[in-house]
Amino acid sequence: MQDAELYSLLLMGLLGTGHCIGMCGPIVLAIPAQTGTTSAQALYNLGRITTYSAVGAFLGATGAGLADLSEVARIQVGVSLLTSVLLLLLGLLRLGILQEPGWLAEGSPSKIPGFRKVLQAVTVRQSRPSIFLLGLMMGFLPCGLSYGAFAMALSSGGVREGAISLLAFGLGTLPGLFFVGTGASGLIRRYRRQSDLLAGILMIAIAVSLVVQALGALLGWE
Repeated sequence: MQDAELYSLLLMGLLGTGHCIGMCGPIVLAIPAQTGTTSAQALYNLGRITTYSAVGAFLGATGAGLADLSEVARIQVGVSLLTSVLLLLLGLLRLGILQEPGWLAEGSPSKIPGFRKVLQAVTVRQSRPSIFLLGLMMGFLPCGLSYGAFAMALSSGGVREGAISLLAFGLGTLPGLFFVGTGASGLIRRYRRQSDLLAGILMIAIAVSLVVQALGALLGWE
């Protein structure tokens, strides 16, 4: 994965700050933030970013494995084109051109297996391991932005590349969730629509770039 793509993923995470606050903010306010310590926030976000990185590693390995099934370069080109289509659709969702599916727009953490039990452990005992586990679970919450990053990991080229790509995305989302509970979070929410538009444009731009690269590899362009 090229440096430009890593920077794009980092930027995608930053632009998704308003979206992250909307989906994860209530959990952050109700759980880690109630302990009044930065360490609780760090544990929660460490768990979330760990899940992102693990999923990225898996998808990177999957994409590389598909390419290894054949010596024909068209397999890798196909993976890149699939990634492009997914990013294009997700970008159009962010722009509001396509209607976001209900399961994606209204993703509820309560549907994650074991979530309620872990939530109870956090609220009652404020257990540090439970806060970390809660973060791990929230990394699986349906989210158009994270799915866009997952799509990019699919064509990253390997386990290490996939993990690093999602690590970059996760780090991009980090500042926004640390702002929750401060005056900055209100400002971020106010400009959420503008950020979503920029994130959608970025996804579409990445999709176009991947298509050009894939066609270049297929046609032998320099």
